[in-house]
Amino acid sequence: MMLMRTDPFRDLDRLTQQVFGTAARPAAMPMDAWQEDGEFVVAFDLPGVNVDSVDLDIERNVLTVKAERRDPTQPNVELIASERPRGVFSRQLILGDTLDTEKVRANYADGVLTLRIPVQEQAKPRKIEITHTQDKMQEIGK
Repeated sequence: MMLMRTDPFRDLDRLTQQVFGTAARPAAMPMDAWQEDGEFVVAFDLPGVNVDSVDLDIERNVLTVKAERRDPTQPNVELIASERPRGVFSRQLILGDTLDTEKVRANYADGVLTLRIPVQEQAKPRKIEITHTQDKMQEIGK
């Protein structure tokens, strides 16, 4: 015999988080961020979004990404299941002062929006050379 515990409110909460996301991880625009070769790279998952509906803005050090996933229904089409979120989605990132926001590059391929933001030259780690001087020992008079 197997005992299963069912909590309809817990199941509803889990389903709501999967469909609509949470404040920590929105379902509509998940992202990854990493640093690579002197650049800060951010990749947003935007499957089913037309590149013409994507809007990028940077004001001071705040990057705003807006995108729209339109409803694919057409006349004479009966929608059987609808689990993918639709509408306008927005996400903001606060960028550090060490990034060069004047040279941001954006690429959209296979449903992924990838932004590459170079790190400013003065913020890149650099090696500082240490000089070593060795004083000659002087002989004191004989």
